[in-house]
Amino acid sequence: MGIKKSKFIKVVCPDCENVQVIFDHPSTVVKCLVCGRTLAEPTGGKGNIKAKIVEVLG
Repeated sequence: MGIKKSKFIKVVCPDCENVQVIFDHPSTVVKCLVCGRTLAEPTGGKGNIKAKIVEVLG
């Protein structure tokens, strides 16, 4: 098995356009801090990202 590189990503909420930094391998549902829309869901590996990724950090 290879080493999985987990990263933080900067995303924009599709509803309110809030910019938020999230983990690309979330263990829980990640919601927008402003409007509450789901931005990412856990899948057991790389998360299901439901927002536009604007930057990969790290």
